[in-house]
Amino acid sequence: MCQKRKVLIILKETTVWTYFLEEDKIVEIHCSPLKNEDQKREPELGNIYVGRVKTIVANIGAAFIEIQKGITCYYDISQAEHAFFTDKKGKKPICIDDELLVQINKEAVKTKAATVTSNISLTGRFAVLTHGNTRIGVSGKLPKEQKEAYKAELAHLKNDAFGVIVRTNAATVSFDEVLKEIYRLKEEYDAILQRARTRPCYSCLKSAPPAYITDLKNVYTEGLEEIVVESNELYTRIHNYFEKEQPEILPKLRLYEDKQLSLSKLYSTEQALERALKEHVWLKNGGYLVVQPTEALTVIDVNSGKYTAKKKCQDAGFRVNLEAAKEAAHQIRIRNLSGIIIVDFINMDSDEEWKALLKEFKAYLEKDPIQTTLVDVTPLQLVEITRKKVRKPLHEVVAAINCIQ
Repeated sequence: MCQKRKVLIILKETTVWTYFLEEDKIVEIHCSPLKNEDQKREPELGNIYVGRVKTIVANIGAAFIEIQKGITCYYDISQAEHAFFTDKKGKKPICIDDELLVQINKEAVKTKAATVTSNISLTGRFAVLTHGNTRIGVSGKLPKEQKEAYKAELAHLKNDAFGVIVRTNAATVSFDEVLKEIYRLKEEYDAILQRARTRPCYSCLKSAPPAYITDLKNVYTEGLEEIVVESNELYTRIHNYFEKEQPEILPKLRLYEDKQLSLSKLYSTEQALERALKEHVWLKNGGYLVVQPTEALTVIDVNSGKYTAKKKCQDAGFRVNLEAAKEAAHQIRIRNLSGIIIVDFINMDSDEEWKALLKEFKAYLEKDPIQTTLVDVTPLQLVEITRKKVRKPLHEVVAAINCIQ
């Protein structure tokens, strides 16, 4: 049985807040500054540029590529073999002043520059077209039979220039719809390569849509009941986007117009945000988590706190840990934590309890749409997790928004 999903979009002053709900619980929070459509856009995640190689640092396998005057990004030179060069200066795989097509695939984080890739990807609702990676892939979250069927049906698309990855959202539509989108992405891909041959360095060949539109592209359509927007301006922009790109979503788009009760109060969004920014998170059973991001990793410490059982029992730590595992998975997703995450559960002596806990924890983590892996348990009983790093964590984004305001 699929989960009921909703999306809330609220304009507060000059910031767009997007909340994803599953079974009426807020599971993701995104925010971004609202920009006028005619306002000059800064480099953003997903933008595609003709960039120039400024420096090469061979000992770390990296180059730094300038995508606009004064804006330099990190680049993994192992990708150069499949890069699309618009101006090649030497015979080596990559040389100073080479010009090539790159896409921003990771935002700048603190002191680290943004990352670009020459493995360009064009993301649709049901599929992704990838330059450099030529395999035909299918989301691991689709049933095995459906995965095999898609691989067989799409085998004729195999080529040396690009690959295709079928997304989880394809589970809810026909194969013809997915194939139609792939052909549309192929036309866009060919057009970008064609334009790149004649455009000067620093040209932006594709601008990503506003962040709140990108968020809507990534939400699972399975179980999606409605997208509720509390702003006439945003409603018009989103309606125009869906009318052009995804008309089938329009019946689920709704403008919220109740002046007596705001959408924020109706769904307690401000309380959810406040909780997602606090260091301490209380559990229903009286235990609590302490979430502490550091420069290198994030630590989540589980404490028994005020937990009291009706009678003293040996599995008290196990009971707290079970609830903590569910809440830790929720906090990782809602805070958009990434990289290395260490969870320090309450110590347990029973191997059976550890196996049961890790099984539950892994199941909760697998619900996250961003790749999240439970790696191992250290000899000190610390649980190691990795989560793919794409966007900045929630606390950094909120801090940046507050500085702007």
